[in-house]
Amino acid sequence: MSEVNILCVKWGNKFIPKYVNVLKNMVARHLNKPYKFYCLTEDPTGLDPDVNVIPLPTNSAIKTWWSKLYMFSPDLPVKGTVLYFDLDVIIFRNIDCLLDHEPGKFMIIRDFNRCRVKDWSICNSSVMRWETGSSDFLWNEYIQDAHAIMGRHHGDQDWITARGKGHTNFFPDQWIRSYKWEMIGRKDTKIVKGAKKVFQHPPTIFEDNKVAVFHGEPKPFTCGDEFVVEHWK
Repeated sequence: MSEVNILCVKWGNKFIPKYVNVLKNMVARHLNKPYKFYCLTEDPTGLDPDVNVIPLPTNSAIKTWWSKLYMFSPDLPVKGTVLYFDLDVIIFRNIDCLLDHEPGKFMIIRDFNRCRVKDWSICNSSVMRWETGSSDFLWNEYIQDAHAIMGRHHGDQDWITARGKGHTNFFPDQWIRSYKWEMIGRKDTKIVKGAKKVFQHPPTIFEDNKVAVFHGEPKPFTCGDEFVVEHWK
C-alpha cells in the first residue's frame, strides 16, 4: 500500500480545535497501519503539536464545506492514499478496513437518506478515501467556475455526486452510520441535561459498525450520551 495520509479540514469557527485533536486521538487508537495525520486549516491555533498543518489558501471559493474540495487539488502536499474524516465523527472500532477495502478506488459514504429512501445513491462526504492524483478533476473543474457550481449544488457532496458519477464507490453501509438516524433512530427525541443533549434511548451498534457520523445536531461536543462520553476523547 502507498503512504497513508489521514486528513481533516477545519475552516472558520464552526468547530473548536478540540475536534481536530480528538479525531487525531481516535485514529491513533483505531488504526493499526502507519500513517501521517494532517489538518487543512486557515487557523492552526489550539491544534496539538503533532498535527501536521496544511494551510488553506485564501480564496472566496474555499469556505464552509466547499473548502473540502481543496483536498483534491494537485497542489496538496501529500502523496499516496488519503483517508478523510469530517470533524463531527466518532471512530470507535478498528478502521483498517477503510483502507483495505477495494484498494485504489475512490470510496465514499452512501448518504444517510438511505434510511428514508430506497436505493438512495447520493454521496455523503463525511468519510472518503482516494489516491492522490486520481480525482484532481473535482477541484480543477470546481475552481474554474466555483461560484456557478456553488449556485447549482447545495454542497460539496452534491458536486462530488454529480461530477464523480462512475468514479465514486460506496463503503459498506454498516461500517459508517448516522448516529441520530440509524444508530439511535429517526423517531427518538433529545432531552437537555445541563449543557448537554442526550437521546432517550441508547444507540444500536451493529457488529461491523466502526464510525458514527454526527450530521446536524447534536455534535459530539454537545452530546452527553454515554456512548459519546466513552469514545469522543
